[in-house]
Amino acid sequence: DIGKSYLRLLALLLFWLIQGQLSVSLAQNKPEGDRQTQTQDSCPEDIETLTSQMLEDLPDYANRVIQRTQDAHRSEGFDSYVIFAGKSEFEPLNLPQFQYNPVANNNSEQIFFTTSERQYIDNTRQIETQNYHWLFLTPTPDGWYMVTMFSRFSSSAEENPPTPPIESSKGIIGQAVSLWLRDCRAKKA
Repeated sequence: DIGKSYLRLLALLLFWLIQGQLSVSLAQNKPEGDRQTQTQDSCPEDIETLTSQMLEDLPDYANRVIQRTQDAHRSEGFDSYVIFAGKSEFEPLNLPQFQYNPVANNNSEQIFFTTSERQYIDNTRQIETQNYHWLFLTPTPDGWYMVTMFSRFSSSAEENPPTPPIESSKGIIGQAVSLWLRDCRAKKA
C-alpha cells in the first residue's frame, strides 16, 4: 500500500513538473504582442484600445457578477453564463440637446456591443440569446467611468423581437463594466 501511494505521489509530482515546464515553454513561445497584452501595466486612454481590452475580459467579469448575485435563480434550476462580448462599434448616435444653454461639454463616448449569453434550465434545456448594449463612457483625470448603459434583450423565441432599450447600468453587464473600469483605473494609480 505504501509503495502504491508513493508511486501515485511520484506520478502526480512528475505530471505537475511536466505541466509547469509546458506552461513556461508555451509562455516563452508566445509572440511579443501577446505577452505585452497580458502584462499591461496601465489603463489605456484611447477609447478603442480600452474597449477592446474590456470586451475581451467582460464575460469573465459578468460571470463573476452572476455567481455573486444569482443564487436564488440557480436554486430554481436556472444557470446563466455570458459566453462572449462582440466587437464594438463607435459611430455615435446624434442625441437631442434638451438644454438651451448646455452646462458643460458632453465628452462622453458611445460604444455599441453585443453579448452572447446562454441559460441552462434544469440541465435539460439550453437557451442562447444575443443582447445589444449601448454604453456611455466618459474620461476623467483618474481614468474612464461609465455614465450610463442601455440594453436590448433578445428573446429565446425567434418570432419575438428584442425588448426596447432599457437603462441597465445596475444589470449584470453594467456591473461587470463598472468593475472592469474600476480595476483598470487601479492599474493607473
